[in-house]
Amino acid sequence: MLQIRGLIVELPTVQGWVRPVNDVSLQIAAGECLGLVGESGSGKTMLSLALMGLLPTGARVKGEAILEGTANSGVNAKSRKSLTALNDDEWREIRGQEIAMIFQEPMTSFNPVMRVGSQIEEAIRAHKPQLSAEEVRLRVLTAMQQASLSEPERRAEQFPHQLSGGLRQRAMIAMALAAGPRLLIADEPTTALDVTVQREILQLLQKLRRELGLGLLFITHDLGVVEQVADRVAVLYAGRIVEEGPAKEVFGAPKHPYTQGLLAASPRLERGKLTPIPGSVPQLTALPPGCAFEPRCEFRRDDCVVAVPELRGASANHAARCVLVQPVVAT
Repeated sequence: MLQIRGLIVELPTVQGWVRPVNDVSLQIAAGECLGLVGESGSGKTMLSLALMGLLPTGARVKGEAILEGTANSGVNAKSRKSLTALNDDEWREIRGQEIAMIFQEPMTSFNPVMRVGSQIEEAIRAHKPQLSAEEVRLRVLTAMQQASLSEPERRAEQFPHQLSGGLRQRAMIAMALAAGPRLLIADEPTTALDVTVQREILQLLQKLRRELGLGLLFITHDLGVVEQVADRVAVLYAGRIVEEGPAKEVFGAPKHPYTQGLLAASPRLERGKLTPIPGSVPQLTALPPGCAFEPRCEFRRDDCVVAVPELRGASANHAARCVLVQPVVAT
């Protein structure tokens, strides 16, 4: 459904151009969940904004991001769209109808003085202006039911502040689903929720993915969450993918020292010592010449500082950007 090849996002700063997204290549199939993990400042949100056409003014984009098929035509070569080449009008057609996004804090994403139902209606009318008021209303209630909002008729008449955090997040999901997208980007959608509500939202996203065949890009810094929902995982560090593969392989046998460090620092149900990663993520204006993780890595070698390592295949579908990985030799 989505093919990203060598995607670069550059932003102007007083120190010069920086790359919060640097040579990222990923793919997401219909019905698949790709988990994108990394520390704050690793480039996760900037990547999602690039896929939504919501980058800051002055940003430059290079590389490819190809969306296969459209909601109306089905998947075929003739309907491929290059997201990096769209103008504003073309983005308005894609945004919401083909790709939708669930934001981290719905209270700051909703208009506080508009009723929830009216805001969901806007998402539909933007793409389906020919629908009657009754048809739009029916679609709003359907989207709210898909998002498991109890009493959708009553909730539609309420304002965002009248809903709990969990209900607001469900309303945000309903608004994202309203125009019928095929790809859903969830940017840390459970961070502001308590544990029980968090689990309900994760189960809802899994249910929607199965029933609607949605592709899901799930962005988080919580390894425990992504382990529950993702089919594949990509680990982002200083703008680059440093490890990518099936979730079971990445969490069961991580190959990059950064991924190993994240797992060692992540709380588990089993009692044990948490080992923090020393140091901090380097500033994008002062990246080391070789591996960006080298200054923090206990396994660093002389060749780590020479050049940025390539992604090396640790197995058929599992790769890591580290000189310690022994590439798999095809037989």
